[in-house]
Amino acid sequence: MAIWLPRLAVDRWRQVEGCRRGEGTDTAPTALISETAHGQMIEAVNDAGLAMGARPGMTVADARTLYPWLRVTPSDPAGDRAFLERLAVWAQRWGPQAALDAPDGLLIDVSAVAHLFGGEAALLADVEARFAAREVTARAAIAPTAGAAWALGHHGPGGAILAPGEDIEARLAQLPVAALRLDPDVQLVLRRLGLKRLSDLTGINREALKRRFRNRSPQANPLLRLDQLLGRVSEPLLPVVVVAPALVQRRLLEPIRHRELLDQVVTDLAADMAHELERRGEGARRLELGLWRVDDDVAIRSLELAAATREPAHIARLFAAKLDDVDAGFGIELVRMRATWAEPLAIVQADLDGKAEEPGTTLATCIDRLTVRLGAAAVRRPVPYASHIPERAQRWQAPLAPEPASQEELAFHFRPLKLLEKPEKIAVLYASPDGYPRQFRWRGGLHEVVRVEGPERIAPEWWREKGNTRLRDYYRIEDTTGRRYWIYRAGLANDGRGGAPDWFLQGLCG
Repeated sequence: MAIWLPRLAVDRWRQVEGCRRGEGTDTAPTALISETAHGQMIEAVNDAGLAMGARPGMTVADARTLYPWLRVTPSDPAGDRAFLERLAVWAQRWGPQAALDAPDGLLIDVSAVAHLFGGEAALLADVEARFAAREVTARAAIAPTAGAAWALGHHGPGGAILAPGEDIEARLAQLPVAALRLDPDVQLVLRRLGLKRLSDLTGINREALKRRFRNRSPQANPLLRLDQLLGRVSEPLLPVVVVAPALVQRRLLEPIRHRELLDQVVTDLAADMAHELERRGEGARRLELGLWRVDDDVAIRSLELAAATREPAHIARLFAAKLDDVDAGFGIELVRMRATWAEPLAIVQADLDGKAEEPGTTLATCIDRLTVRLGAAAVRRPVPYASHIPERAQRWQAPLAPEPASQEELAFHFRPLKLLEKPEKIAVLYASPDGYPRQFRWRGGLHEVVRVEGPERIAPEWWREKGNTRLRDYYRIEDTTGRRYWIYRAGLANDGRGGAPDWFLQGLCG
């Protein structure tokens, strides 16, 4: 069975936005875009955007000539791939093996399982109903081979079924050559040769096609794809394998109620988890501790680490800080620890004596302790961000997360040592509307300007600002007491974007 998800990127974006089809954010024409050498290209468009004329493959500039208010958001191919992998695991309800048909499809082995659903027609109806319940657009087809199922799912009628004894070649003869899963350039060559349908390929000399297409890649070999479609060449599936997270547990002979005993159990579980992670060659980034009470009540405590680790003492110490508010009730009879997020972690020898690094001496250990004590939102670090607007030139992220790629700041873009959280409006006296300031009043004090450097003109971000946003002219100034400030004028006189320009103080220079 082949399942095609033609709107995968848009359906996933809608789920990330937390809205249903045709409601909330989905009512605004929106395009998912990617950065290319030819500018911003549209990868996918929601229904509202399609109605306004935007299409995948367009540039954003061309689409905005049709609809200037088109909303754009970056596409996420990696997120779409992860979403497709989760769907493959979920789709194993219809067959024992489910493989990815990247970038937007699934292939499922449904051999000898259709009778469990009441037949192949009922199986396809169940697929369509369950994907519709998840608000994911899907087309499915069943055929004896993966290639034939893919061809019917993409180019045949919806819900098509090709029985095992049916003539595949005759049934699919009128489908276009695109049904062979070929590269676009190979399809173009075939169309130029007059080979537009599958029936055109079956009546031509195979040796002639073999000489014309010598590429070994399946996507560039129409003969191989045709043989796979007809079942002459086997095409094994590469199923998605579910890797269960590392899990250890203690089922206690007698329920425990005292904190000392609980700490000992958690310490033992941390040691078991370290052995399990070491066997897998992984380190935990997120751990979950479950405590099952005698009365069936369950207490869950989660722990997210700054870096991958399998140090049992460190894990036990962090969980100990999260168990102070646990109510044991009539006793805890089961304790389970699970690593819900793990990363590869090699075994490292610290020195020739084989002594491991002392717990508590690494930066990650310090960050973990601060996070447990203060909360995850309280431990952050600023990182540069690709924006020429000063207040947007940095963002906050997790302490040890890699810095995002950003444009390097040019040498002449000096910034003050301290930026105010929000620019503060000041009253300025100056010689002419476009001249540099002479005096300004800020926070009740009057400052006489003796030195001025500038202006540095910064234009607004036109792709995210409104059309009436004004230019900024920045000045580095010094008053009579030697204090230096970073101020800017918002707008120009008679620029047609408002009244007289306003002045703001944004930074303090060293």
